[in-house]
Amino acid sequence: MSFGFPWGLLALGALAPLVAAYFLRRRQKPVVVSALFLWRTPRPRAEAGPRWERFTREASLLLEALAVIAAALFLADARLGEAARTRHLVLVVDGSLSMSARGPDGVTVLEKVRQEAAKRVEEAEATQVTVLASGIAPRVLAGPEAEPSRALAALESFQALGADHDVMPTLIWAQELAGSGRRVVFLTDAPPEIAALVPASVRWMAFGTGRDNVALVSAQRRDEGATATVTLRVARFGAGPQEVEARVRAQPGPGAKEGTERVERVRLPDEGTATVRLTFQGAGTVEVSLPEDALPEDGRVRLPPSPVRPVAVGLAEGLAPPERQSLERFLAVAPEVARDGAKEGTAPAEVLLVGPRGTDARVTVGAPGTLRTFVGPFFSEKGHPLLDDVQFAGVRWTAGDNPPGRPLVTAGEAVLVSEEEGGRVHLNVDLTRSNVQRVAAWPVLLGNVVREARRTREGFPRRQLTLGEPLPVVTVSGARYTLVGPGGSRPVFGAGAVDLPPPAGPGRYVLERDGDEVDAAEVLALDARESDLRGRGAADVPARESSEDDERGTAPSRARWPLVLLLVALVADFYVTRRA
Repeated sequence: MSFGFPWGLLALGALAPLVAAYFLRRRQKPVVVSALFLWRTPRPRAEAGPRWERFTREASLLLEALAVIAAALFLADARLGEAARTRHLVLVVDGSLSMSARGPDGVTVLEKVRQEAAKRVEEAEATQVTVLASGIAPRVLAGPEAEPSRALAALESFQALGADHDVMPTLIWAQELAGSGRRVVFLTDAPPEIAALVPASVRWMAFGTGRDNVALVSAQRRDEGATATVTLRVARFGAGPQEVEARVRAQPGPGAKEGTERVERVRLPDEGTATVRLTFQGAGTVEVSLPEDALPEDGRVRLPPSPVRPVAVGLAEGLAPPERQSLERFLAVAPEVARDGAKEGTAPAEVLLVGPRGTDARVTVGAPGTLRTFVGPFFSEKGHPLLDDVQFAGVRWTAGDNPPGRPLVTAGEAVLVSEEEGGRVHLNVDLTRSNVQRVAAWPVLLGNVVREARRTREGFPRRQLTLGEPLPVVTVSGARYTLVGPGGSRPVFGAGAVDLPPPAGPGRYVLERDGDEVDAAEVLALDARESDLRGRGAADVPARESSEDDERGTAPSRARWPLVLLLVALVADFYVTRRA
């Protein structure tokens, strides 16, 4: 048993007058009566003055003494098997990639943070610990209010590989978990830029060291057939080496007997980045590494094969011969396009079907109705992706009745190009009376149509991303999708183009549809802002406000069982005395 307020036991002093009241009898005034038979229970000795006598109401005395003891236990805040006070410590750990940087002694900042966290828990005599990791999406590593051993064990397994981010939302969240007037300890690798902006109850502790660093800031791979093209960008932060060796190893791909390994000497400029482009034949996964320095994680990347999936294009029945011939000439030379023999109404999901007006084709070409010829001026919607680099100078365009949808290109009251909701495009043109198919505007316009169709295809539009970038994904309606990555799996909601939040860490992310793999993307541990270690340093900015409870801990609410015991004793005493 423990007591939160031991002074409350002084209430036990009430037992002394209570017991004395049961033994001590008061002097009675003499009363003259005619006869004693009028008294039911005569007590002659009661007239002899005050004296100690044996009492006859033991049960009542015991119950009233129990009530006094219960009241004293409540005032003393008695507790059975429970600590008198709880000390809750909230720790926030910076989840940025720079926390993995090594100091001159070879120890990473994250390891120093782990040691400091254990020290903070011991000095605060914390009984409950909450550990948060800051990031673009803050997360709980331990707790809320976990046991200190469990919290420190969770911190031991934590790896800081996140992108650069704002820590203030995490600190505000930590304040809410800590409670009013309680302090929060933030462990990072850089002093605050403006100390006045740090929340008043947050202690900012930095353990970084300014270091020079050479890092990969971008890495991309593109596969066309058996040829893989790898493009790298290398940057130098600080007074580092003027030249580094980039070791590139390509594992053997399908049909290849052995891999390829190269060492490229990269000349680093004082400002900006150096670009390296390499090609491999029949390559599998390509691994790139720079010499180890203060932050080895930003000098290594792994690029799996990223083959280009060509867009299948089909020409529906009913197209006029001039339109069909013009489209076939474009498809014969267009890159990343595969001809599909689909017919109208039977095209698979990934086919870009082109057909005449009045069909269900995604792109319609034709000009039914009254024909009118225009030589300008043409008005187009600026900024629309379908009209990128499309120039109408010298174009003669013959159009029919206006198609449905939002106008993209107009000439007077005539709508030449329109787009419906869902991405369906209408080209209101009669190629027998127009010359648009013989100028640069026609292949550019069709190329933009194919490009947009590729972007809306199921899967990841981009196969390699860096830390901090949103993860774009395209889904189709009516299916259940799941994103599987290093941090586990989570469902993907929405249909069409969906921008998922930036992943918490690097690794391979797989998009599954009803349990089957659809596509995969690689998130690389690259972030130029995190690779620049020149602004890191040590600091200890104390909290600007705290409370006495923060030092002593927080007393839990008083136990209710002494009050229940007091009430039961009083009711029982009332019943006993009333019966007597």
